[in-house]
Amino acid sequence: MVKGVFAVLHNRVIGLPVSELRRAAAAILLLPIGTAGPALAQETGHAAEQRTVLEELVVTAQKREQDIQDVAIAMSVLSGEQLRSFGVQSSYDIAAITPGVHIGGAYGGQNQLYTIRGVTQVDFNDIVEAPVAVYLDEGYIAIAQAQSFGLFDIDRVEVLKGPQGTLFGRNATGGLVHFVSRQPSFDSADGYIDVGWGRFDTPTDANQYRVEAAIGGPLSDTVAARAAILWNRQDPLLQNLYPLGAVGGAPGAGAGADQGNDDTVAGRLTLLFQPSDRLSMRLSANAARSRLTTGPYQSKPTIAVFEQVGAGLEIVDTRDVTPGESRASIGPGGVDLGTDLNNDAVFGGPGEFYGRPVAGGDFFGFVTPSAASNLISVDFAFDDASSTDTLGLNWKLDWNISDHVRLTAITDYKDYEKLFLMDVDAAPTNQSVNYAGVDADSLTQELRLQGGARGPAWVGGLYYVRIDTTSLNGLKFPSGSVVPGAPFDLGSDATLRTDSYSLFGQLERDLGEHLTLLFGARVIREEKDYRFTQSLYFTQNSLQVHQGAPLLIGPRYDQFGAPQPFVDSTSDTLWAGNAQVNWKPNADLLYYAAVKRGIKAGSFNAQLAGGISVPDSAIPYSEEVLTSYEVGFKSTLAGGRARFNGNVFYYDYKDYQAFLFTGVSGVVLNADARYYGADFDLQFSPVSGLDLILGASWIDATVKDLPLRVGGPLIRDVQPTYTPELQFMAMARYEWPAFGGYLSVSGDVSWSDSFYYNLRNFAADQFDSYYLLNLQFGWQSEDGAWQATLAGRNMTDERAGNVGFSLATLCGCNEVAYRAPRWIGMTVRRSF
Repeated sequence: MVKGVFAVLHNRVIGLPVSELRRAAAAILLLPIGTAGPALAQETGHAAEQRTVLEELVVTAQKREQDIQDVAIAMSVLSGEQLRSFGVQSSYDIAAITPGVHIGGAYGGQNQLYTIRGVTQVDFNDIVEAPVAVYLDEGYIAIAQAQSFGLFDIDRVEVLKGPQGTLFGRNATGGLVHFVSRQPSFDSADGYIDVGWGRFDTPTDANQYRVEAAIGGPLSDTVAARAAILWNRQDPLLQNLYPLGAVGGAPGAGAGADQGNDDTVAGRLTLLFQPSDRLSMRLSANAARSRLTTGPYQSKPTIAVFEQVGAGLEIVDTRDVTPGESRASIGPGGVDLGTDLNNDAVFGGPGEFYGRPVAGGDFFGFVTPSAASNLISVDFAFDDASSTDTLGLNWKLDWNISDHVRLTAITDYKDYEKLFLMDVDAAPTNQSVNYAGVDADSLTQELRLQGGARGPAWVGGLYYVRIDTTSLNGLKFPSGSVVPGAPFDLGSDATLRTDSYSLFGQLERDLGEHLTLLFGARVIREEKDYRFTQSLYFTQNSLQVHQGAPLLIGPRYDQFGAPQPFVDSTSDTLWAGNAQVNWKPNADLLYYAAVKRGIKAGSFNAQLAGGISVPDSAIPYSEEVLTSYEVGFKSTLAGGRARFNGNVFYYDYKDYQAFLFTGVSGVVLNADARYYGADFDLQFSPVSGLDLILGASWIDATVKDLPLRVGGPLIRDVQPTYTPELQFMAMARYEWPAFGGYLSVSGDVSWSDSFYYNLRNFAADQFDSYYLLNLQFGWQSEDGAWQATLAGRNMTDERAGNVGFSLATLCGCNEVAYRAPRWIGMTVRRSF
């Protein structure tokens, strides 16, 4: 019977050999459903006979244009059309549809950071660079907290997994994400306008309005241009019930606003000058402005558990508070150790108390509404209190010196300013506020030569980056705070200047018809100058920080006990490299095995004042080194209608830069780690009009010998944060002729295993597993000029965990944030 079914398909539908259909069907039946790599897409425009094919994806992962199936790197690529099909609007949305990629972050999800194969860094101070590098049009985004931005007029996004430090110049230990915008063309003028509206299923009935538009084309025979804009306005998602449960005075006029909005305007202008076939120059400018509410966290009551260790007490766990729990904390034998409201690591001391005012609540008696309700009661909650402003300039020259050698020069400048504020306890008690401000700029310059039209493919060059960062971080105790002496800011001020110089090269040589060897290396000279102070500022305005003359309180002290700044400089020589063998037995199959060494330079901490003390020796931390061992394959099946790619890897991590958050602050420290993992993805177009995507990722990751506090006696093996062990995703899309054009229906579902948001892996610091279901219906005119879409995201209204912080010893609570609730909306697009 099965043979008969294949025969019918062969004769009447596809016209492919039965043997190939069997292989493709077997691949589908055997593959776990999981996160997807490069999606299937429609051809640009429609011929008279509608058909569906795998899109030919050209990538630049090795600094030259290649078909994705010819690149022996574990990677996922999504075109601009595919991003729209998945409803991707922000940079971090791609994580849900990419194998082995997840997100972490801070400030209620207003800042998001990538995790690739468990390689992550969630320190919320802006002097930190991420181990997953993010690029926009080959320009490095140096500030980790600048990885969140709206996407518009994007040609494609390339996600490369594993160390990529040979050809990409900064901190690509875990991989990189490269966004490539649509470029000017010398063909006829073209453009589009895309207008959308949607509503979230929340008590606020939050609306979203979005407009995206672009236009481009030739200005003369040698000059072309393209301009694009984005406007996005979203109402707050969380309804604020403040002053319900209020303790202390209001922190200012307008307190208690609803939380979780977005108001963003962005634009990009690109000019292309091409005086000859051998020479082209591109100049691009981009800018964005976002105004946001204070961080949209929700509170959940938690309780710290202590055990006697030697002569002292050590925290060993935090737990969710049960409805009948009345203790402030749990000590040996179940006794109540009291509170630590002063954030001085002394429980039950002067000014502290025992028990909880309300059983099942936090230290102040607040019992949070259910997370599923999207209801909060938060005192420090203001409209438009947080902001980001970015500016970027990018210049690129391509010169074909000869038929075999090309020179490329790229200069990139970025300026980034930010001020974020959030209520620490995410509750109606006026206690404390965390703020993060930054003024940073970066300049990168790359010069590279490459060739290979005859003989081995090679690339080599020079790379320089300068990063100047001034970070203002700290705790604010606003007017009306229950903390004595308020208002004041307990500030951590840090300035970091980084200069990095590197020399890189890669050679790819064929050994016969099917075998290729590849070798690459990068040598880096990294110099840093650092200054760090902790100070008191008697700021009166609740929405401003660091006003007035500072009173220095640390972090160092001289022999007489007088506070001193921490000042240090480093200068290190580092190296990254890779060695790889590729075997391509035929045009449709590629096997590869690689050993790669990734490197991320050491840096400095800028911890918040108070809580458990941090010795001077813990302020600097060392470089991390990741040695990756990986084997993989890429295959094209069913006469080009299917792709099945996969890989397995082992990471040997030396001095992994682990972010350890304790009390109300955190530091980066070095610890070894080992990771095992695999990811797979399948894309298949079995019949005309039908696209299928399946994929999966699995990881077993362990950070070894982590102290539960800096200098503490308890050491554990833990899982890295924001690293679910399993992720799955599946997508199906079908299109057929109707109403003078083409109707389409699509759906995708993704599932994530549970994961920790605190490196100590305490019980209360874990988000549950979740799945997200998205649906979309669309119509497109036959010439592609008009498109209309009705879509729904998170159709089951899943409360999927996003980011969180453990504050059980400060407020008897954790702050947590969730992904967006159910959304239903529509868009209309006019292309010309």
